[in-house]
Amino acid sequence: MPKFVRVLLDESGGRSFDYEIPAAATDAVVVGSRVRVPVRTRAVLGTVIAVSETTDADGIREILEVVSGEPPMSPQLIRLAEWVANYYCCPLEAALRTALPGVIRKAEVGHKTRLAARLAREISAEEIETIRRRAPNQAEVIIALQATQGAMLVSELAEKCSVAPQTVKALAKKGILTIESETVARDPHGSETFVPNAKLELNAEQAVVFAKVCEAVDGASPPKPILLHGVTGSGKTEIYLQAIERVLERGGGAILLVPEISLTPQTVERFKSRFAATHHEVAVLHSHLSEGERHDEWHRIRSGAARVVIGARSAVFAPVEKLGIVIVDEEHENTYKQEETPRYHGRDLAVLRGHIEKCAVLLGSATPSLESYHNAVTGKYELLRLTLRVDDQKMPFIRIVDMRMEAKKSSPILSDPLTAAITARLEKKEQVILFLNRRGFSTTLLCGKCGYVHECPNCSISLTFHRAANRVVCHMCGHLAVAPTKCPGCKDPGIKYTGTGTEKVEDTVCRFFPKAIVKRMDADVMQRREAYRETLNAFRTGKIDILVGTQMIAKGLHFPNVTLVGIVNADMGLHLPDFRASERTFQLLTQVAGRAGRGDVEGEVVVQSYTPFHPAIQFARHHDFEGFYEQEIEWRQKMGQPPFTHFILITVRSPHQERGRFSTETLHRRLKEVLLANVTLGEFAPAPLEKSHGNFRFHIAIRAQGILKVSRMIRDVLDRLTMPEDVFAVVDVDAMQLM
Repeated sequence: MPKFVRVLLDESGGRSFDYEIPAAATDAVVVGSRVRVPVRTRAVLGTVIAVSETTDADGIREILEVVSGEPPMSPQLIRLAEWVANYYCCPLEAALRTALPGVIRKAEVGHKTRLAARLAREISAEEIETIRRRAPNQAEVIIALQATQGAMLVSELAEKCSVAPQTVKALAKKGILTIESETVARDPHGSETFVPNAKLELNAEQAVVFAKVCEAVDGASPPKPILLHGVTGSGKTEIYLQAIERVLERGGGAILLVPEISLTPQTVERFKSRFAATHHEVAVLHSHLSEGERHDEWHRIRSGAARVVIGARSAVFAPVEKLGIVIVDEEHENTYKQEETPRYHGRDLAVLRGHIEKCAVLLGSATPSLESYHNAVTGKYELLRLTLRVDDQKMPFIRIVDMRMEAKKSSPILSDPLTAAITARLEKKEQVILFLNRRGFSTTLLCGKCGYVHECPNCSISLTFHRAANRVVCHMCGHLAVAPTKCPGCKDPGIKYTGTGTEKVEDTVCRFFPKAIVKRMDADVMQRREAYRETLNAFRTGKIDILVGTQMIAKGLHFPNVTLVGIVNADMGLHLPDFRASERTFQLLTQVAGRAGRGDVEGEVVVQSYTPFHPAIQFARHHDFEGFYEQEIEWRQKMGQPPFTHFILITVRSPHQERGRFSTETLHRRLKEVLLANVTLGEFAPAPLEKSHGNFRFHIAIRAQGILKVSRMIRDVLDRLTMPEDVFAVVDVDAMQLM
């Protein structure tokens, strides 16, 4: 009896078609299989999303070829992708494209192979001498292979013996050696050596938490997700390590998500060192891998050779068999939110994947998101706490400096209290971190005569001056220009560069402390692949006294000799038109402060602020997350903001302002006609950042209790609405960025 499949075609905009399975391939085709199918006169790749014994379609054609023997996507991952498409209001094809990396979808990309030679038989000394008289180069090759007592790459063998590869191949023709193709692993960490380290003894609080995590791992029924609220330095990572060890002992696999690629090197080093002793392979997935490295890491996971996966948000789709636990470190971070379609949230998908796979889910943070903490308080998640730092280390003392007073008598960048604190720490040979979440030297180019502000021609923001390159740069679209020497408007030479970035902070610190070794860490200087790792290693070994940086140094790093953290401007993200501004400020201050005092010496944090009495700053000062949560959640409930509703942001963009406005108005009117009464539809308006990348942007905000039905309605309206070719609408469910 014939069988049929529904195939979702690659790059099809979400279209799927039915095909018949050839009799010879009936057992080989299952949900998740990659196949090549005919579409008109072409052969196209696609993914099998359903198998059935009947079809209503006419003119059914057969599958041409099964591309992969074993399906690259399990039914569980197919189900996860389907949920992404329904929830985040995007085509299923886009969700599957995200779940299955492009390098795996490409049939022409495979494993890297090289030719290796080995002796075919024993060669006596007499035979070698005979060969040497006729062909001395061939004799050298034989001797070299005898010394290795195994196989050797043909290219390396030829180089070692200073002969041409043809010499090696000539010996193969004589039957003296064999040449075979062997797979070469493209391991992103293959050149590094990881020394095994033993597990640490858990303190009383950690032991209680670990026991609860073990119950979730060992339980027969699907457990509740666990939210681990642990202060900075409380030993959350050690619990992650021991929980994964427990899963591995039970024959399962694990996924650890980290919020940024910058955190991956230190995390990978710690995890590979721990599991080196047990010979469990750790795979790494993130966007900085080469195409070949990503291909090989993915296949190591799929084959079961690597059962522990560490990566950024897309690692939530890693094809781990017998998944036992999914861990999301720093679960509050907004970098888990994808900024392109599908705009999924890695943390939420981790919880859903745990539900689908019936495995444990552990969310960890010193400053949980209000959504996750609300889920824990209301019983949806299980809440576990770590209130103490390991080894009885004290939480750092936080001092708030009122810059309204300090700016009148000192440098507007380094206040007198921060300068004195840096001096004292350097005298004791201790290290300092200075944090400012803004790159460049000056943030605004301003003419004092005519008031001209040098803005990006493509975006509604001012250009940032980078002094080292003598360029003004747009940090939104990347627009680059030579820094002007006079006002582009009135030609006055008295143009001023105002505002502060990390480059100016570095310059100021070097002038104030000429004997200190100062290094900056931001996206401008960390462009080389190994730059981040090299700088952190130098800082760890004491070769750097003061580290100036952006948020890439704000979290997840452990340096025992850092005793002082200075936050140059705590107000930077506090007054944005975003209901999460206070939450993000509190989280960032707490996380940055947590880098201090992780050794034997008590840490100190100096926070410079022009609004020192703001609740987010004061609660962070006292390390009072619960107090901040209670105040913020009360305001969120009154205003109908998440977590009490889902927030959907529709952005319409076009290079033509009026065309974009008219399309937004039309879309808003259509939505108003179909949305339910309990759904709040805001008025359409220009985005706070009205122009970006040459496009004018307009927003429509929607708040709703349930999301799936609303998402379907929005999708239906957009499918029926015909927009001009240069107008695009993007739906962001549970939006994190409102600019």
